[in-house]
Amino acid sequence: MIYADNAATTRLSGTALNAMLPYLREAYGNPSSLYSLGQQAAEALAAARQTVADCLHCRPEEIYFTSGGSEADNQAILSAARRGKARGKTHIISTSFEHHAVLHTLQKLEKEGFTVTLLDVHETGRVTPQQVAEAITDDTCLVTIMYANNEIGTIQPIADIGRLCRERNVLFHTDAVQAVGAVPIDCHALPVDMLSLSAHKFNGPKGVGALYIRRGVMPLNFLDGGAQERGKRAGTENIPAIMGMAAALEEACAAMDEHSAKLTVLRERLIHGLDQIPYSELNGDHKHRLPGNVNFCFEGIEGESLLLLLDDKGICASSGSACTSGSLDPSHVLLAIGRPHEVAHGSLRLSLGEDMTEADIDEIILAVTDVVNYLRNISPFWRDLVNGKRPHIFER
Repeated sequence: MIYADNAATTRLSGTALNAMLPYLREAYGNPSSLYSLGQQAAEALAAARQTVADCLHCRPEEIYFTSGGSEADNQAILSAARRGKARGKTHIISTSFEHHAVLHTLQKLEKEGFTVTLLDVHETGRVTPQQVAEAITDDTCLVTIMYANNEIGTIQPIADIGRLCRERNVLFHTDAVQAVGAVPIDCHALPVDMLSLSAHKFNGPKGVGALYIRRGVMPLNFLDGGAQERGKRAGTENIPAIMGMAAALEEACAAMDEHSAKLTVLRERLIHGLDQIPYSELNGDHKHRLPGNVNFCFEGIEGESLLLLLDDKGICASSGSACTSGSLDPSHVLLAIGRPHEVAHGSLRLSLGEDMTEADIDEIILAVTDVVNYLRNISPFWRDLVNGKRPHIFER
């Protein structure tokens, strides 16, 4: 089997597993308890917070542990919205291809009277600082723009957008779930106020994440009931998962340069190979993208059939976000970059891992080429394209 869906989730690393095990059986105390077993867990919690902070180049008191990226996004956006509303500011700026954890939260706020501006991301899948500058008004309380897109992997000019927001005194949040562990992130060098991450995207466990909140920005009490996370998120901390996340992030950051260089070479080999398939196109900017992300559209096929046939050949891939892959609707990300419905349905996301080889890439290229040709040969829609009854969207 070749696993090429690392944007959906990654395999738990041995380092992360070993960091978790003692806190499942031996050091299982509640960190809020005063006896030694509880304090042992409390010390581990503090050490993990310091490790995550060191990896993100921030203070440990600026790290809040969550159940994952979706919760972190919700807490960041709702906190900024409540703070803005208290000051009479109810306008939020985002993009049209954010993760649904952001978009659905913004839709909820719209029902509460907030105004939301979703910026176009163009065919490259990138937004410009000028767009943000033109959208900001005196009523703007938050700009939330993802660091790297979860489907097409395009990386946004976060530093430039953050500086602009800082100049205009507007809070800036970035969903960095796909970026953390893949590209260098320095929260104090970056002009960001809040940043979301999730452990299972960098070989940590599922169900745990974190939210960086710059000192001086007061978060909303997201869960009530206890004094955990400095009173901002009630609930007994998941110490084993937090320890696994800290270990996985430390490991990912230490090997980042090596893995990034390897994945970039493999990515380019894969893009070149898939680009040989007629009437296919890479989605998103070629240069400004995550090292291991490749996303293609193929005319004349359905993405669901493509995935099932690739699975028969032992290749695990995706047609987009794992959160929506069960939907028959075309990807909102691909529609946002201007792909027509009939092409957006024929998309394929391949997200590479550091254990992959050039032989794996060549096997993927061969399998995708065979499956695309097979599906086109049995497709009436493709027959119409070949016979000139329908116009091609892509060049050969």
